Amino acid sequence: MTDAKAIIQDTISKNDVVLFMKGTKMAPQCGFSSRVAGVLNFMGVDFADVNVLADADIRQGIKDFSDWPTIPQLYVKGEFVGGCDIITEMTLNGELDEMFAAKGVAFSKEAADKIRETNA
Repeated sequence: MTDAKAIIQDTISKNDVVLFMKGTKMAPQCGFSSRVAGVLNFMGVDFADVNVLADADIRQGIKDFSDWPTIPQLYVKGEFVGGCDIITEMTLNGELDEMFAAKGVAFSKEAADKIRETNA
């Protein structure tokens, strides 16, 4: 699992936003991964996607790395943010916008507002 930890650390250090997910950002393989990737895609966030279904060591390794039992997992500027429920809540209450703005991550404020309007 040491190799997986090194790969995970390298991935999150080289990319501002990383989503460890089931499937890819263009072809998610579960509803939770689809929801988070959909939010990021809709908001125009440039993010790296890591398909945990392609590597069992990474799939288990990311859970151990974050001490979080579920997939997807979002990292922003090297920091673990959360999974689907947390990202959904942060999107709807505006905290995700605030975090992206504070960390210098480009995103569409208009798209984020549209998500909130649609889900109000």
